Amino acid sequence: MGYRIVVVGATGNVGREMLNILAERQFPVDELAVLASRRSLGTEVSFGDKTLTTQDLDTFDFTGWDMALFAVGSEATKVYAPKAAAAGCTVIDNSSLYRYDPDIPLIVPECNPQAIHDYAKKNIIANPNCSTAQMVVALKPLHDRAKIKRVVVSTYQSVSGAGKEGMDELWDQTKAVYNPTSDVPPKKFQKQIAFNVIPQIDVFMEDGSTKEEWKMVVETKKIVDPSIKVTATCVRVPVFVGHSEAVNIEFEEFLDEDEARDILREAPGIMVIDKREDGGYVSPIECAGDFATFISRIRQDSTIENGINLWCVSDNLRKGAALNAVQIAELLGREVLKKG
Repeated sequence: MGYRIVVVGATGNVGREMLNILAERQFPVDELAVLASRRSLGTEVSFGDKTLTTQDLDTFDFTGWDMALFAVGSEATKVYAPKAAAAGCTVIDNSSLYRYDPDIPLIVPECNPQAIHDYAKKNIIANPNCSTAQMVVALKPLHDRAKIKRVVVSTYQSVSGAGKEGMDELWDQTKAVYNPTSDVPPKKFQKQIAFNVIPQIDVFMEDGSTKEEWKMVVETKKIVDPSIKVTATCVRVPVFVGHSEAVNIEFEEFLDEDEARDILREAPGIMVIDKREDGGYVSPIECAGDFATFISRIRQDSTIENGINLWCVSDNLRKGAALNAVQIAELLGREVLKKG
C-alpha cells in the first residue's frame, strides 16, 4: 500500500525535479496529483513513463491525500499550505515561509531525522535553503565527533537557484556577449551575470549581510546546533546547475584531516573525492543530476588551533530542494505514516 501524493508547482524547475526523483527512487505512490497556477493549467509533465496534466491549485481539494510537496513561492504557500494541512494532508514545503517557525521542523534527513515527529503541531515540515542543505550534510558528522565552534563559508551559487528566469538570463546574456548588436540588461539579477560574479543573493539586511547569508546562519543553528557560530558570504556565479561552497570549520578540539576524511566517507549522503592532484576534486558541472553531496579539498587550517577546510559541491535542484523534500517524504512514511 502506497501514498496519495500531491506535487504543488509541478511545472517549475524544482517541481519537475521532484517528479523525476519520486520516480527514480521508486517512492510508493498509489495516486499522484500535479498542481499549478491557472497560468500553467493543463500543462503536461512527466512522471516516470507517465504523462500527467496539471490541475488547478486554487480549486483542488486536499482531503484524503497523504502528503503535498510544495514547490511554489512563499506567497502562494501562505495561502494554500494551511488549507492542505487543515485537510489532513501533510505539507513538505520548499519555500522559506515556515523555516523559522519554532513549531515547524526544519529537516535534512541525514542530520536531524528525529525532528520528523514534531510535524504534527501544524502538519507542515520545512525544507531548508539550498545552500544550507548541502553544507549541514557535511557539518553534522564532523560536529558529532569534535564539536564545531565556528563556520566561515563562501558560496558560489548557480543561477538555477533563482529559477528558470535566472537560467534564461545567463543563457541570453552569454549569447549577447558574442553578438555586438544584442543587449540583454539584467532583470532577474542585480548586475550582468554572464562572465561575472555577483556578491548579492536576496535583499540586504540592516547589518550589511544579505538575507541568503542570514538564512545560512539561522538554519544551520536550527538543524545542527544553536551554539554554532556561522558567518557567510553568498555569491551568484555564471553556472547553470550546482552550488559550490568553500567551508572553514573551527572545532572545540583537534580533528585530524585524515580522520575528518574518513568520517565524511562513512557519512550518509556524502561522496568524498579528494585527490591531491590536478583535477582531483569535484566541480559543479560534474555533480549535476547526482543525489550526493560531494566533498573535496579536505585539509588542515594551520592558522587556527583546531581548523579544517573543505570544498562542498551539490546539485542545488536535487539535494538543495527536490531530493531533500522527497527524502523527508520517505522519512515521514517510514517513521510516522508507515503505509508503504
